[in-house]
Amino acid sequence: MSPTLLIADDEPLLARVLESELKTLWPEAQIVAVVHDGVAALDAARLHEPDVAFLDIRMPGMSGMDVARELIELDSPPLVVFVTAYDQFALEAFERAAVDYVLKPVQHERLECTVERLKARMAAKAEAEGEGEADSDIGTMVDTDRLAQLLQRLESLEKPVAVRGQYLRFVRALVGQEVRIIPVDEVIYFEATDKYVNVVSANGEALIRTSLRELLQQLDPDRFWQIHRGTVVNIECVASAVTQSLGRLSLRLRNRPESLPVARQYAHLFKQM
Repeated sequence: MSPTLLIADDEPLLARVLESELKTLWPEAQIVAVVHDGVAALDAARLHEPDVAFLDIRMPGMSGMDVARELIELDSPPLVVFVTAYDQFALEAFERAAVDYVLKPVQHERLECTVERLKARMAAKAEAEGEGEADSDIGTMVDTDRLAQLLQRLESLEKPVAVRGQYLRFVRALVGQEVRIIPVDEVIYFEATDKYVNVVSANGEALIRTSLRELLQQLDPDRFWQIHRGTVVNIECVASAVTQSLGRLSLRLRNRPESLPVARQYAHLFKQM
């Protein structure tokens, strides 16, 4: 069966160049979709289930990183190749994660190397499946832990770094008709809702008018860990991580009855040390 490829780049000219180069270097492959924004990329990935997704990191709506986070959650995620203009410092993150990348503008020799790596990964997957090892890491082809770690690394490069000691100390939250001042130290977890973020503490729940992404940039990353697209937990309030069916994880909290689901892209945070 021919390998299937997805291309997502918000610059149509660059997308056409990449498509043309891939047709030359990998004539047996089938390009199932060429799209120009992150939402369309995710829709196309779900529709076509490609073997490889070439994702421009910077796209409107959803970035390539946002799309990759969603792809990790699929039962059979594609191999991801990031198309990027990042400098050499950032590219070290790609090398450590063993995730391939193509620099803009696309260079024939570099793309040829990428195609050969992809062919090798896919051949190894086919061999593993032939030997009945489809459930192994090599059988699933995508190392989701490494990809998740790369996404966190890339996101940190784009965030303004808060100076230690200047992290958020209080949140002003709406409770009924009053605005309550809640020390961040008392927060158990933050949970995104449609228009607000729900602040859960030992004293109850309250709502704040901010996005979870903006809030996360103001929190101490050593204490507050994102575990799901819509959940950030105070790690000091976590009692244990429990493996559920299909390898999914959930967190048990100290002195709280509810459990918090952990998205696959954050599961590596709770691997045994």
